[in-house]
Amino acid sequence: MRIVFIHPNYSSGGAEIAGNWPPAWVAYLAGALKQAGFDNLRFIDAMTDNLSDDYIRQELEKEKPDIVATTAITPAVYIAERALEIAKEVDPNVVTLIGGIHPTFMFKQVLSEAPWIDAVVRGEGEEIMVNLARAVAEGRWPSDKENIKGIAYRDENQIVATPAAPTIKDLDSIWPDWGILEWEKYTYIPLNTRVAIPNMARGCPFTCSFCSQWKFWRDYRIRDPEKVVDEIEHLADEHGVGFFILADEEPTINRKKFIEFCQALIDRGLPQRGIMWGLNTRVTDVLRDEDILDFYRKAGLIHVSLGTEAAAQLKLDRFNKETTVAQNKRAVELLRNAGIVVEAQFIVGLENETAETLEETYRMACDWGTDLANWAMYTPWPFSDLFHELSDTVEVFDFEKYNFVTPIIKPDAMDRGELLDRTMSNYRRFYMKKALFSYPWAGSGDRRKYLLGCLKAFLKAGFQRKFYDLGKHGYWGPQTRDQVSKNIEENFDKSRTISDAQRAEWDAIKESKGKEQTKAARSHKGGDKTERTSTESVVEVKGKSNSSSQKKEETETDKV
Repeated sequence: MRIVFIHPNYSSGGAEIAGNWPPAWVAYLAGALKQAGFDNLRFIDAMTDNLSDDYIRQELEKEKPDIVATTAITPAVYIAERALEIAKEVDPNVVTLIGGIHPTFMFKQVLSEAPWIDAVVRGEGEEIMVNLARAVAEGRWPSDKENIKGIAYRDENQIVATPAAPTIKDLDSIWPDWGILEWEKYTYIPLNTRVAIPNMARGCPFTCSFCSQWKFWRDYRIRDPEKVVDEIEHLADEHGVGFFILADEEPTINRKKFIEFCQALIDRGLPQRGIMWGLNTRVTDVLRDEDILDFYRKAGLIHVSLGTEAAAQLKLDRFNKETTVAQNKRAVELLRNAGIVVEAQFIVGLENETAETLEETYRMACDWGTDLANWAMYTPWPFSDLFHELSDTVEVFDFEKYNFVTPIIKPDAMDRGELLDRTMSNYRRFYMKKALFSYPWAGSGDRRKYLLGCLKAFLKAGFQRKFYDLGKHGYWGPQTRDQVSKNIEENFDKSRTISDAQRAEWDAIKESKGKEQTKAARSHKGGDKTERTSTESVVEVKGKSNSSSQKKEETETDKV
């Protein structure tokens, strides 16, 4: 049986300015399938190779697959749906599958707008994909599909979701097939080396309101640190990887395991071979580990991206960040003192954004002394808690523009052109200062090399007008702000609307949350504490007729 995976040809002008990112999802699915005896696999990376629909059609005509599968973060969903439509045009009998965070929680929308998709893989995909492949290989598809857990499909005019599949308890049983990728394509520009995105843990115990990874993975699980280092050593030895980013939401949650991971890297001699790495983490973990940050640097950690999210405490509280502005500043200072490059992440573009709040984030970035700063447009993932809170202010349902760089929500105090222009002003001023007064004198060795490489990547994207999709918006500076606002508005596809099935889903979620809040308020008055358990969260988003959620994407890796 022949299985073809397609990574959709999507780009936003965001994370990809740092290089081409290897799609980890296909390696993990391919590894699970090969362990189960399915080894006739092919991967088409339409994003990295910038492949046209015609090229994909020609490849599918040659491959003659039994199954074509793809994945989708929110802004890539239409492109992913189109790839499967092409597969059906080539062979109406081929089984078409889509997974990823957006289809998992928006399966009613996906199956309504793309009826040519045979099934949505909901949630963690390895075991579900193997079960689907077996059903097809054994001739049990589609007759037995209602018995496959973790999928959704159309049954005439109805959309059916089977019960959620159990999460994979033993992550160490998964061994990705990294050999399915063509590694010469995946280069990290700042260090001019091959890059990988391995996974140490899945899930997150925190419940940030703009994020939904904690809902997607459901329960937090961590791999044996030695097994993770086995994988990284394999990537270095077999595929020439010199830099990796841990895909986890917060690899440092389990301090004991993370220390074991760093020690294993040192014991294997990987930092001595020049292999460096980066991660995303929380400010509170940096403060907790103040006394061992030098040890992390010794293990090869060179880049930490901090979810500072906002300059104003009001925004931090709204995002459920559980940190303070003062803690953010202290974390940046500690990391820099340890010789680690630190990046501060700011979310901008909510309905209460003003010129003053944007200026405040710039002043904070300068005051904190962060090496890198990133201003991401708030993207209201249509399955996050914050989306449902702000749903009345969301006017745009063209999900292709939900990409961290297009202003989806129009602030009350400014139009979208001004929001984009002031964000670009923050970038220009911040990196001009760094280029002239900081990076050239940032010491020697890895830290200086890394910062100069980041500046190179940033300037390259700016000159090519790929950064923030500036070329598509026609942005050339403040003098074009009004035209940019018009261009952004005109580029929204107003024909993209929410299906009746998905709208009913959202209404049910809203009603459920209202009841929860009422119940919590009554319990509070009575002196009782009520907490939503992780099981209750799963039921809300993974039950037979309920769903919602995601995170800030990038990386997926689609981020990074």
